[in-house]
Amino acid sequence: MGGSLIFLIVVIVLGLIILFSTFVTVQQGNIAIVTLFGKYQRIMFPGINFKLPFFESIYRVISIQNRSVELEFQAITVDQANVYFKSMLLYSVLNQEEATLKNVAFKFIDEKNLMQALTRTIEGSIRSFVATKKQAEILLLRKEIIEYVKAQLDKQLEDWGYHLQDLQLNDITFDEDIMKSMSRVVASNNLKAAAENEGQALLITKTKSAEAEGNAIKISAEAEKIAAQLRGQGVALFREEVARGMSAAAKEMEQANLDTSMIMFSMWTEAIKQFAEVSKGNVIFLDGSADGMQHTLKQIMGLSQTKSAEPTEPQKN
Repeated sequence: MGGSLIFLIVVIVLGLIILFSTFVTVQQGNIAIVTLFGKYQRIMFPGINFKLPFFESIYRVISIQNRSVELEFQAITVDQANVYFKSMLLYSVLNQEEATLKNVAFKFIDEKNLMQALTRTIEGSIRSFVATKKQAEILLLRKEIIEYVKAQLDKQLEDWGYHLQDLQLNDITFDEDIMKSMSRVVASNNLKAAAENEGQALLITKTKSAEAEGNAIKISAEAEKIAAQLRGQGVALFREEVARGMSAAAKEMEQANLDTSMIMFSMWTEAIKQFAEVSKGNVIFLDGSADGMQHTLKQIMGLSQTKSAEPTEPQKN
């Protein structure tokens, strides 16, 4: 009786082991590679899968999610300058086809060997590109380096069952001496550019100042010209009106049988009075002798004999 119970318990345990080993759960984002007696048999997708107990086994679980890795390596330019790169590589399984998954599962022994081959391939591609360039060009060729590496890697990675999604060169540095010399070159170029900018600014300032001064002189000259024209017109009108007034006064005195020299004498004395009252320091020389007055009166009387706006100077005896 006791032996039968033990046998029953053993059978139940074995049955449970076989039952649980028959069903396999594959996590989301992964695919399981199944082998039969060590030979590839089939693939299992995420979820609950059935396998033959004791015969089929899970050889490897492959992640189909994106993976990233940081790489650091060195290259030498054509002018023998050491360049140090820090990069970030983003890659994933090419697709979920059976042939692709077989390549991923069986091309390399493990993940470590894959990463070693991937790192050396990228490093070799970058070194071959950098070896044809000068150190002064490298910093400007970041995009070209990435495109060159991608072109070299795409076919190789496809053979391995992977796809290169992105490659970023996060940091490109040189030896300390080269970095210092590059800093000095940049600083000197900045000083040169600053000096050129200051010179251009000074030239523009002086040019604009000269233009403004020239415009001011031109405007002032135009204003002076107009003012002179207006003053001339005013003087001409004044003389014309004076001549007309004197001519009319002389005619009226002549009609009244009065001596016209009286009005001329009055105008002479009034002029002298006006000079004395409104003078502001200017020196005016007048001939106060009897002959001088007679000469001036003759000149004034000559104004009554003309109809033009501008008086003519009388001839001297």
